[in-house]
Amino acid sequence: MPGLHITDQQVHRYMSQRRHHSQAVAAAKAGISERSARRIDKDPRLPSQQNRKRHWRTRPDPLEQVWPRVEELLKIDGILSVTIFETVQDEFGEDAFPDGVRRTLERRIARWRALNGGEKEIIFAQHHAIGRQGLSDFTVCDDLRITIGGECFGHRLFHFRLACSGWEHAAVVLGGESFTALSEHLQDALWKLGGVPAEHRSDSLSAAYKNLNADAQCDVTRNYEALCRHYGMTPTRNNKGVAHENGSIEAPNGHLKRRLDQALRRRGSRDFASIEDYRRFVEKEVAKQNRRRAKLFEEERRLLEPLPPRRTTDFTLVSADVTRNSTISIDRVIYSVPSRLIGRRLHAHLFDDRIDLFLGPDRVMTTNRIRVSHPGRGHSIDFRHFVANLKRKPQALRYMVYRDALFPSHAYARAWHTLDAALDARQACRTMVALLDIAANGNCIEALARRIEAFLDANELPEIAGLKSEFLPAMRARDHVTIPPPDFVGYNRLLASGQVL
Repeated sequence: MPGLHITDQQVHRYMSQRRHHSQAVAAAKAGISERSARRIDKDPRLPSQQNRKRHWRTRPDPLEQVWPRVEELLKIDGILSVTIFETVQDEFGEDAFPDGVRRTLERRIARWRALNGGEKEIIFAQHHAIGRQGLSDFTVCDDLRITIGGECFGHRLFHFRLACSGWEHAAVVLGGESFTALSEHLQDALWKLGGVPAEHRSDSLSAAYKNLNADAQCDVTRNYEALCRHYGMTPTRNNKGVAHENGSIEAPNGHLKRRLDQALRRRGSRDFASIEDYRRFVEKEVAKQNRRRAKLFEEERRLLEPLPPRRTTDFTLVSADVTRNSTISIDRVIYSVPSRLIGRRLHAHLFDDRIDLFLGPDRVMTTNRIRVSHPGRGHSIDFRHFVANLKRKPQALRYMVYRDALFPSHAYARAWHTLDAALDARQACRTMVALLDIAANGNCIEALARRIEAFLDANELPEIAGLKSEFLPAMRARDHVTIPPPDFVGYNRLLASGQVL
């Protein structure tokens, strides 16, 4: 019907201009035709107030034949539009129901569901009282494509945030989601924050329960409640699989990763020399964002509860016996330890990125924590734990179970294969052990590796005597110690002075 394209706003503009101009001028200023202006003068009602709904079709309804069947399918809970389309096409044939009507069907289904469908879940907007709630979550960061020394670095970020002011803390997590990582990094956030919110909200901790039996899951729950109780926070969790219940941290997860991605683009590289360099990068970007919220944060911090006198346990405690091989087994990974600990039971404090080993109250060693996917196994071998014994039994190197893991870098592994091919078995083992001994006692793993590579690139075998002279100067000095004769004249003069008691 003519005039249906005119909007309420155009009518308002025309009526405003009509008070001061002729019909033709007012129509031109309102952007309508003179014919439409004449209709408005005859009937000044707005288009939205006029009943001009069209009651006829301009073309046949392509869904008329199949719509009763579509309504039957719509009674199935959770059925998708594409499933309905494919079902109807299978039943009626592609000739009667071609691909071209799929979008028409989807629009008709969407309208039917808006008019006749069931209730949809409502996301209720929340008021966040100042100082009341802190939230935390883990978020996977594979999309950032971070590399460490050129190697792909798969990791997560632990993300803590105050719901009201938006103050946040982020920490790089090397392993998966676990209570240990939650405890360690949540406490880091609270102590950096300088106070405690009344409530801490997390997700369902389902990832922390993964591969745990029922008793271990109960332990995680009790530990989480004890952690919150230590800080005086009320622990709350959203329902499993309902991420929007933790929406005040889920959406900021995406904002945080987007800011990091933009900072990486400005940086011009996603590669970092070390994990510590990457951690400093993340901390810098988070601190930059916190400065923008400083005013509101200062208001919220004044209402936070005080911190307790000390932190609580932020690690998992396990015990491990040191075997005759000078190794311990923790979480499907073999770690080497100093041989003096053979036969002793060590207590291991498992953090997200490291393991501290204790003999009673004394910490004897700290090592990086190695992660392996279930049911795989791994090992972390430090050659310095074996060098002294290998000097006494060098041929044990040849068939040592963890021989290849013993070499601290590719240069040493290359040296072994070259020596093994060029020398007899006994001499190859002795020479290789001598190289490891120089690296251990000279604390020169990387520098010695470069010298070894130079020998091998020149098709020469490493020359042990020369390398000892180069990297162990202290040893050379002890070989040429000169002791001067006693100074009797000076001693007699001292006695004569009477200064000797």
